[in-house]
Amino acid sequence: MEGKRAHVVVVGAGISGLAAAWYLRQGAGERVKVTVLEGSPRIGGKLYTSEVAGVSVDAGAEAMLARRPEGKDLARAVGLGDDLVFPGTARSAVYTRGALRHLPKGQVMGVPSDLTELAKSGIISPGGLLRVPLDQILPPTLVRTDVSVAAYIRARMGAEIVDRLVEPLLGGVYAGRADMLSLEATMPRVAAVARSERSLLSAARHLVEETPKDAGPLFTAPKSGVGGLPEAVAKASGADVRTGVTVRELHRTEAGWRLVAGPVPKPEVIEADAVIVATPGAASARLLKAEAPKAASELARIQYASMAVVTLAYPLDAFPEPPATSGYLVPPVERRPVKAVTFSSVKWPHLTKELVILRCSIGRLGEEHLLQREDAELVSLAMAEMADVMVARGLPVDSRVTRWGGGLPQYNVGHLDRVARVRAAVAVQPGLAVCGAAYDGIGIPACIGTARTAAARILDHLALRGE
Repeated sequence: MEGKRAHVVVVGAGISGLAAAWYLRQGAGERVKVTVLEGSPRIGGKLYTSEVAGVSVDAGAEAMLARRPEGKDLARAVGLGDDLVFPGTARSAVYTRGALRHLPKGQVMGVPSDLTELAKSGIISPGGLLRVPLDQILPPTLVRTDVSVAAYIRARMGAEIVDRLVEPLLGGVYAGRADMLSLEATMPRVAAVARSERSLLSAARHLVEETPKDAGPLFTAPKSGVGGLPEAVAKASGADVRTGVTVRELHRTEAGWRLVAGPVPKPEVIEADAVIVATPGAASARLLKAEAPKAASELARIQYASMAVVTLAYPLDAFPEPPATSGYLVPPVERRPVKAVTFSSVKWPHLTKELVILRCSIGRLGEEHLLQREDAELVSLAMAEMADVMVARGLPVDSRVTRWGGGLPQYNVGHLDRVARVRAAVAVQPGLAVCGAAYDGIGIPACIGTARTAAARILDHLALRGE
């Protein structure tokens, strides 16, 4: 306690930690002092922008789901509501079987609902296309426990749907593998129908029909870039945000919690009434090991994938035909180093009309060898991709390489049960909560949702103590 104010420490200044600080301020006002401690030199985690060819471009996540309210609501609450924009085009493609092919209409995370649209796309071979409708006559594959995405969809629709549609879409989100990723955690709507429907094709049709026709754009972002959101949230939270402060230990005390931060020779001890841990799985496991060992053990088992984003800026005349889609995905079966391309200046036309700015994602789970290359080699891989697929001529006028080592948590089979065990272990520790991308979704709105839940838990705890 500081005077009559409770002190809450948030460990981690990514969007989850900053959002938790903001929710604490909304719920308690000046009655609570909030300190946010971040080990790196800057706030924002995977969200930040930097200039490429004089244009400010996101280096990490560059959009958030518009159909989940948490991201939009927080942006509006911190003064960015008038700054929100939507993509210039929603069309995207898959590079497979030697060509760019538009994603079929009516697909649900790669699961087709319309055979005609699937055939028109050309993504699946004639043999693969014939396999899909067998789903309607095969015996049911009822899912009663969590299974991998690949196991269920392959059983219903065949290997090509998994390899050339589901894999690239999941890979674009998680940089993971469909034969490891949890159906329940990564495709909950599909998992729900899998428990009761015999035909996945029919179920996918129902899911598409349930989507409101006026649902609006799928993505949104502040015009200044998603990277501007953390600074706005930090400022609005009124928290004391400190960077370059690594928390090494977390211990329970009679009055609350004690954090040990800073270098070993000169440790800094910080007393708190409550703590929110908003760091990635491995870091959270280290902090929770002493007081919540069961939670720490579960968090330590969450795998993380590494990747790199290569941003290139080309003159307009470098392309015989300017890109017309927001980007394309590449299935692992194509064995190409680039797994996804976003044409940023097409997706977000406000960025620039003078250049073609694009981002190439390199690296999936198990492809860490690609990321051992020098930056210049990664730029060369991205340029080769553009020359081959988009027939780009000449050199880009600028480039940027951003590496995300261990950046994407893998929601493997059993993930939801693991998260439940983590939360159960944390729940018995008064004044302790967790949030972040390791739990309920890696998108910005999902992370903000976990922050709101964590803040509510801490506010309830303080209220019970009369603070």
